[in-house]
Amino acid sequence: MRYSHLGLAVRSLSFCGVILVLATSSYAQTLGPGGINAGGMGGEAQSVAGQEQDMRALVDAQRQNNEDPLETAAYKDFYNASEPAKKIQLGTKFLQKYPKSYLDEPVDVGLLDAYYAQRDWKNVYAMADNALNLKPDDVYVLTTVGWLIPHVYSPSDPDAGKLLDRAEQYSKYAIDVIPKMPKPAHMDDKQFAAMKDQTTRKAESALGLVYFRRNYYDLSAKELQDATTGLATPDQTDLFILAMDLDNLKRPSDAVAVYNHCAQMTGPFQDRCKQAADAVKSEAAPSK
Repeated sequence: MRYSHLGLAVRSLSFCGVILVLATSSYAQTLGPGGINAGGMGGEAQSVAGQEQDMRALVDAQRQNNEDPLETAAYKDFYNASEPAKKIQLGTKFLQKYPKSYLDEPVDVGLLDAYYAQRDWKNVYAMADNALNLKPDDVYVLTTVGWLIPHVYSPSDPDAGKLLDRAEQYSKYAIDVIPKMPKPAHMDDKQFAAMKDQTTRKAESALGLVYFRRNYYDLSAKELQDATTGLATPDQTDLFILAMDLDNLKRPSDAVAVYNHCAQMTGPFQDRCKQAADAVKSEAAPSK
């Protein structure tokens, strides 16, 4: 395995477990209705899909002929809460009071985002389970948790292998479901196509990192190339891992090209990519 000369200990990625979470991601660029800052997803909590889901639930609630005004009011309070702690308090109370509500699934998703903002991964996974039990095709939940798991993964976690399996399952299923998504009412065809492309790339990014964690460098490289090709500003973490894949696959010139691309971007891996590019070039240079 390479990179001992850089002191990066990249085999397990334990060297940057936190950095991977905090690194800017290009996959979540839209602030959610509650304004929650989720940190590891470009600083914003909800995707367009998540916003549409919450908005649809709110509108549906208001249209119910037999709606409970107290239930609707409780959901609105939860929906409009901006602080994660407050959102968790209101969401937990809602689920306890209305355990069979048709609004439970969007509340689960909102709680997922709130726990994400607090970096409480255990509860993120629990809310994902709840939401997917109610709506198995929720692409937002599938891609969010599928992407999160390999970024916060620790090989010392007793459930590490199962978590990677879960991330792989979620991401693959999301890729199958995305083409069948109905177009949200507020989007035109161009916006919808862009949203589906972005969401697919996020799932491919997740798979790429899952495979890298397992040392499946060929599979990882394929997914990360799909996730980054054609983007003006690809995710820097994806480029960093892709370059390591290519180097492990004995493709030094390709690895250097990706490292250089990564090094041109401002972000947490800029210096690492420059150092790695120089190191790979030095190793590949013929001995004099």
